[in-house]
Amino acid sequence: MSQPTDRAPAGSPRSTPDEPWPVRVVSQKIAGWIARLGDVWVEGQVAQLSRRPGTNTVFLTLRDPAADISLPVTCWRQVFDDAQPPLTEGARVIVHAKPEFYPARGSLSLRATEFRPVGIGELLARLERLKAALGAEGLFAAERKRRLPFLPSTVGLITGRASAAERDVLENARRRWPAVQFAVRNVAVQGASAVPQMIGALRDLDADPDVDVIVIARGGGSAEDLLPFSDEGLCRAVFACRTPVVSAIGHEPDTPLLDFVADVRCSTPTDAAKRVVPDLAEETHRIGVARDRLLRCIVGRLDREQQWLDGARSRPVMARPEVMIDARANEVNGLLDRSRRCLAHRLDAATGELSHTRARVTALSPQATLDRGYAVVQREDGVVVRRPADVDPGDQVRVRLAEGEIPAEVGFWDEP
Repeated sequence: MSQPTDRAPAGSPRSTPDEPWPVRVVSQKIAGWIARLGDVWVEGQVAQLSRRPGTNTVFLTLRDPAADISLPVTCWRQVFDDAQPPLTEGARVIVHAKPEFYPARGSLSLRATEFRPVGIGELLARLERLKAALGAEGLFAAERKRRLPFLPSTVGLITGRASAAERDVLENARRRWPAVQFAVRNVAVQGASAVPQMIGALRDLDADPDVDVIVIARGGGSAEDLLPFSDEGLCRAVFACRTPVVSAIGHEPDTPLLDFVADVRCSTPTDAAKRVVPDLAEETHRIGVARDRLLRCIVGRLDREQQWLDGARSRPVMARPEVMIDARANEVNGLLDRSRRCLAHRLDAATGELSHTRARVTALSPQATLDRGYAVVQREDGVVVRRPADVDPGDQVRVRLAEGEIPAEVGFWDEP
């Protein structure tokens, strides 16, 4: 590879590893490109304003409120003094300037020739457009609003240092609930550094597991003073928070975009203190009322149950339980007597019928006939002889009498 030489290959269409451009050439080309850009109109927020005594040049920084980007701006003192209203830090302006690149320092700046303030009407129109865009994205949706905890362990507070808003929130909250704990983050609430500081404090408190709710508070002010609370970056940071956020900006008529993104909007910092913590006296009174109501319910229930029990005990079946037993005993005894009578009657009837039947059977039995002097002749096989032809001479027969029997032999004799 060849070594770089002092000759400037400015005419080369592009640099190569064999013929690289020196730094001065790159700086010259960058300066040429920027010079071809010409005059531009730039909108931003004034920050770090510096008027050095004894010089005709004023130095300031023009910051983009929606991003952490800024450019140094220089202008003649006369140009600065001609600006109406006078320029102050935090003012929104439109600058007519020419970009300049300084090769020696490798820095970019703007040479301003005119400053125009951004009118409040234009700012409000831009805020309305931003409001519509954020609403279309769902940042204002009611269904994503989170409920505040009943009694937060720690309340995060983002506000100005030693401000009336800080004092109102702390004093009113502690007056309502003396044991409340605060994690206070003091930030700039207006000016060029307000939005970055508030976003940093918001992320810090949101990452703290002990913080249950975050309050962003500021007192009243002009529309320009409250512009940081309508910043798109701040609104998106609030939307991304996992911790519920309470907006307490200005007074009742003030409605920055932060009010629409926050989970709860309070009209004043004092109202925010009343919303984030309960009132100890009020809660004590509610507990007392609830206890009294509970006691009345219990006493009423006991009275009703006692009345029912007294009524049950006053009934005859409970006052003299043996009455029911005696009645059932009498009923059982009556049934027993009735069953005895029925059984005796049935036995008497059966006995009489059996006696009559026995008498008839006895009267019709062969034994009764024998008892009257008759005899029964049977062959050896037990067949009763009814006719002479049933036996032959010499057959053995039994003559059955009333008492015993006589063996006999059949013989025939002739008629005389």
